[in-house]
Amino acid sequence: MADGLYWDRAKETRTREEREAEVLALLQKQLRYVYDNMGFYRRHYDHHGFHPDQVRSLDDFTSRVPIITKQMLRDSQAEHPAFGDYLGVKMSDVIRIHGSSGTSGKPTLYAFSRKDWDYVADVMAQGLYTCGVRPGDVVQLATVFSLFMGGWGALLGVERLGATAFPLGAGETERQLELMYRVGSTVLITTPTYALHMLETARSLGYDPAASPLRLGIFIGEPGSSIPGTRNALESGWGIKVRDMATTSEMTPWATNAECEKGGGVHVIQDEVWTEIVAKDDPARRMPDGESGAIVYTHLRRESQPMIRFFAGDESHMTYEPCSCGRTYPRLPAGVYGRLDDMLLIRGANVYPSQVQRSLLEVPGTGVEFKIVLTKKGALDH
Repeated sequence: MADGLYWDRAKETRTREEREAEVLALLQKQLRYVYDNMGFYRRHYDHHGFHPDQVRSLDDFTSRVPIITKQMLRDSQAEHPAFGDYLGVKMSDVIRIHGSSGTSGKPTLYAFSRKDWDYVADVMAQGLYTCGVRPGDVVQLATVFSLFMGGWGALLGVERLGATAFPLGAGETERQLELMYRVGSTVLITTPTYALHMLETARSLGYDPAASPLRLGIFIGEPGSSIPGTRNALESGWGIKVRDMATTSEMTPWATNAECEKGGGVHVIQDEVWTEIVAKDDPARRMPDGESGAIVYTHLRRESQPMIRFFAGDESHMTYEPCSCGRTYPRLPAGVYGRLDDMLLIRGANVYPSQVQRSLLEVPGTGVEFKIVLTKKGALDH
């Protein structure tokens, strides 16, 4: 299937009209499936006066289908242990169980059917191939391998693609570096902040990071690799090409936002996860091309725990301007800005920590760690 440039040339280069015709058919099929098989969605849709037959266009999908949220998933799992009443398959069909990090309390559990686990591997491989991973690469996975889904999805994709997986897990930086040089890792997958920490540690131990065997870094879990200062520090420090990738663990396969070799933001693999940019205060209104808003995701093919119009709480903007790589997917030119709930309102202006980081990293000599202290003097924010 892969031809050196594309994982699937016909799929990735077809016209927008061809792709969206298939997407609409998949959305209609998925809506009927969740309504007929999952109490979670049937109750939610009935409550909002929605029925799947009402969707006859992509505009109908945005304007008529109510969103779901992370809190709704938590509530469903509390009321219908352990996987909520949106599992969609028999427990005997579940091959893997993972979950969220649980930073806000109990982890939200993710269940994958055998069919979906195999499907996740295919889509993760496409995302990694888009970023530049090829058979013959040695891919060092400096990611958490635990209940959390992140590292496991990347491992699946590396193996399906035909590269060599080197799953070292998170932490133990000196060991990561020693093994990187000894084995000859050519690709590093981790968070941008950990890659910067590895860079500082390498220098302190006498390594020359720019002479490492790495040629490519794929960075996940944080918006940092789309911030020019962070990207420049990683590229110049390690002597590598930097690629941004990932959505959110609920949307596994989470590699459907993936940056190609031309840069310019992440391609949105719309024929696997339908991605909308909507008004932050009105998810029934899609934002025009180029205008920022909240990201809403929909699984087109998952049968186990499919997410339909999942309000991720992240912000970005989308463009359909052509990319010179030849892929016809839309792009998020600035990646994901950050989380809407991280936003600060300062003197009437929306300020994101990622924007502060972007500005700080343009100042020579600054590091990646910073603290925002917001106080008031009278009626004014400082």
